[in-house]
Amino acid sequence: MALFSDDERAFAEAVGGLLWGNPFQPRRVELEREALGPEFSEEGAEDSIHPRLEAQHPNPVRLASRAEALVEAARTRLKGGPAPAEEEARLYGDLALFHLYHRRREGFSLLVREAREGRIKPGPLPLFQEFLPDAERFLGALPGRRITTGEGAHLFACFFQSRRAFHLIFQCVVGRSRPAARLRAAIWESIFTHDLRRYRATLFDRMGDFTTLVTGPTGTGKEGVARAIAQSRYIPFDPGTRAFGADFNGLFLPLSLDALPEPLIESALFGHRRGAFIGATEDRAGLLEGCPRAGSVFLDEIGSLPASVQVRLLRVLNERTFTRVGETRGRPFSGKFLAATRADTAALLRRGDLREDFYYRICSDLVAVPSLRERLDDDPEELPLLVSHLVRRTLGEEPPGLAEEVRAWIEGSLGADYPWPGNQRELEQCVRNVLVRGEYRPPPEGAAPSDPFEETSRALRDGRLSADEALNRYCTWVYARTGSYVETARRLSLDRRTVKARVDPSWLRSLPRRPR
Repeated sequence: MALFSDDERAFAEAVGGLLWGNPFQPRRVELEREALGPEFSEEGAEDSIHPRLEAQHPNPVRLASRAEALVEAARTRLKGGPAPAEEEARLYGDLALFHLYHRRREGFSLLVREAREGRIKPGPLPLFQEFLPDAERFLGALPGRRITTGEGAHLFACFFQSRRAFHLIFQCVVGRSRPAARLRAAIWESIFTHDLRRYRATLFDRMGDFTTLVTGPTGTGKEGVARAIAQSRYIPFDPGTRAFGADFNGLFLPLSLDALPEPLIESALFGHRRGAFIGATEDRAGLLEGCPRAGSVFLDEIGSLPASVQVRLLRVLNERTFTRVGETRGRPFSGKFLAATRADTAALLRRGDLREDFYYRICSDLVAVPSLRERLDDDPEELPLLVSHLVRRTLGEEPPGLAEEVRAWIEGSLGADYPWPGNQRELEQCVRNVLVRGEYRPPPEGAAPSDPFEETSRALRDGRLSADEALNRYCTWVYARTGSYVETARRLSLDRRTVKARVDPSWLRSLPRRPR
């Protein structure tokens, strides 16, 4: 006797697609429609449903209820019956996993919130003690199938990771426009790849081998995207202590390259031994050494990374080992590497700011963050959503009328077509200005920072720079890269005093990175 009728089989196939698919892709809505048929509710059916709304939206509720009923019915049929065919066993396994996840979905959501707020008490997690018997009951119903404690712990870790990623992605990307939905889907794939079944079977512990490069204009939230990816990585669950091996809040280790001169970048990343350079009065561990296996090192504005450090990092990414500055002993690096840039990577490669070998090593996974203007062009209603979100983030709650006041001021004073050159960061400042002064004054047109190197290249092509100005800018550019008059003089074959006289302080301030 077949384990499923034709209708039940169709439902189970659709549920399997939902279980292993990307929850932020349009395909999710199609699969829900296939599974529920006439019971599918078109109202509120979107590419992605916020975690707070899942328990209220009729489609997830009906899916969970039907899956539970079918799993229970199939369990009854399996008792004492013949072993099901391989295909039916696969369908039952997917149904059981789907039911397990949704049965404890709110428990996992609560666990995410408690962990973010530091409210998880030391000791065994009660949720696992509830989850393991469920896993044994439903997955172990198949003849010859036995769920070990270790397998249950891995499944528990995977479900917690999925729920954590779901929450963190929504926290990172607010809005209903198609660019926002595509960004959420891209972040999900950076965490789980496009094949979740393969990920859970073999790749869950290997994603640290893949470097993620986040690109996009300034102010679009690239660091937030990197943080969501880093904090959504797989964290093993120890079935002995019945606790997770790490706190996801501490797994994101950022470093802003714009803020450091070259010698300090090396020390911050690799660490140093005492006496390695002037001022190195004691041994110090760097970010790479302090990064746990489930952690991620994030480098913002990767185009500011000196070529010498790119070479050292390339070796780290290839060999997974590094040495402290002034040492020869190799040390292991077991974490993940994330990077971001607002610059056009093709331009960075053309002018030599990025080595080709280094770029091709860090671009195994690319996430492009859209501008605010792209999102508003797709869906103008994204603006009030973002304003409300920023008001709550600024004040903790939304005072009555404030979001409407901000929206009205933007519509009346800036207009629907305002380009938002500073993207979400500028919108946040607009919200703050209207809150304090009742108005916002945007920067003058053309005041948005441009790429100083490209600007100088155009001036040279157009013949608008004198020889003195050209030499001054070149000396200033190299000095900004090295942070040292001596090193700049060596590279340019000039006297150190000449270099010091040629460095233009006003132009230096416009460059991506200045020495301290």
